[in-house]
Amino acid sequence: MFLRLVADSFGRRPRHKLLTGAALALGMGVATAALSVSLDVGDRLAKEFRSLGANLLVTPQADSLPLEIGGVDYRPANAGAYLPESDLPKLKTIFWHNNIMAFAPILEVRVKSWTPQSSPASAAFVEPEGSGDATLIGTWSNHSLILPNGETFITGIQQASPWWHLDGSWFQDGEGECIVGKAFADRNALKIGSPLYLATPLSEGLLLKVTGIFASGGSEDNAVVTSLSIVQQYVGISAQYRKLYVSALTKPEDDFARRDPKTMKPDEFESWSCSPYVSSIAYSIQQVLPGADVRVIRRVAEGEGQFLMRVRMLLWLVTGAALLAAALAVGASAAASVIERRTEIGLMKALGAGCGTVGFLLAAEQLLLAFVGGGIGYALGIILARLLGQKIFGAAPEPSLIVFLVVIALAAGVTLLGSALPLRRASRYQPAPILRGE
Repeated sequence: MFLRLVADSFGRRPRHKLLTGAALALGMGVATAALSVSLDVGDRLAKEFRSLGANLLVTPQADSLPLEIGGVDYRPANAGAYLPESDLPKLKTIFWHNNIMAFAPILEVRVKSWTPQSSPASAAFVEPEGSGDATLIGTWSNHSLILPNGETFITGIQQASPWWHLDGSWFQDGEGECIVGKAFADRNALKIGSPLYLATPLSEGLLLKVTGIFASGGSEDNAVVTSLSIVQQYVGISAQYRKLYVSALTKPEDDFARRDPKTMKPDEFESWSCSPYVSSIAYSIQQVLPGADVRVIRRVAEGEGQFLMRVRMLLWLVTGAALLAAALAVGASAAASVIERRTEIGLMKALGAGCGTVGFLLAAEQLLLAFVGGGIGYALGIILARLLGQKIFGAAPEPSLIVFLVVIALAAGVTLLGSALPLRRASRYQPAPILRGE
């Protein structure tokens, strides 16, 4: 009988029901779009942020004090400590191995450079007038790394520094090729295909072919970049590197993430380790690379976190505003409906219905309307989310059952909250004055 009363009442006064349902549908549509994008925006932006470059730097713990000017290490090649190249596959064995997107070992040496005027075979090992200092950087280029599980992982400077703009082609490992920074190429009048001669006072000469000219916006624009194996052989260091840039997908750090893991309780440490904070990933890397010091590149990690938190805050504010507008619309519609139904409510009470029964009946009608409006709003919100996702991030978020359940719950909560005062007033109506027409 109760359900029959609810269904019968729901079919009457279609104008009020339509207005209330439309307000709920619009509010829930905006909430659905904001929630869908908010849940998806973390991964999307994290992947986009990888174009900013590495967010972790690995160096030897026993390394000497670096002498860096403008991002260039001026120490001799035989100074300082090194890390073994053979340990690098262990990076893909940590708990967050799927978050390690790329890494590139680096070995730098200061050299003299010029373009030989004669053929490579007869190039003199005498520094000509006008030559200048240069930084020779050895690293990986599309390097195939065999992991402990037998899989192949492709990584290198292209993946770790995707913002580099290259004209030409990348060098091939061990093929005597190199790419040069734009500033270096302009200063030395180098073009793609030009030969480049490099030498140090303590080493024999090295002749490379320029296959590309890149722009990084950093100190690398004045450098020559070639295969790591070539630089290792050039300076007499076998299968070692001086520093490692790691690009990892992370979540924004909060106060808990910045705590020292040594001061945490076991349950806190487990929660910290199971969260993809940049600090917890750095800690895991340090466990598998003996003798390594892993540091967070703060200007990258903090910039990512602040931007992501602001985007999410904006989405939550939009969601809150949409829910508030829906609650106000529902409240206004419910108040108008209660005023129109005063006679009906008075008659119900005169026939023996209690305040709780009347309030429960009206609340059930509102909840039924909330489910209908919430379902329609979810469908509209998914369409809006796909449009926003495709327009902003280039990929639309997928529908989620969790979002659907949350939206239905929000619709019910907004409806009850907005109609709470009108329903309370309706439950307190006295039948006698109403039936007398007062």
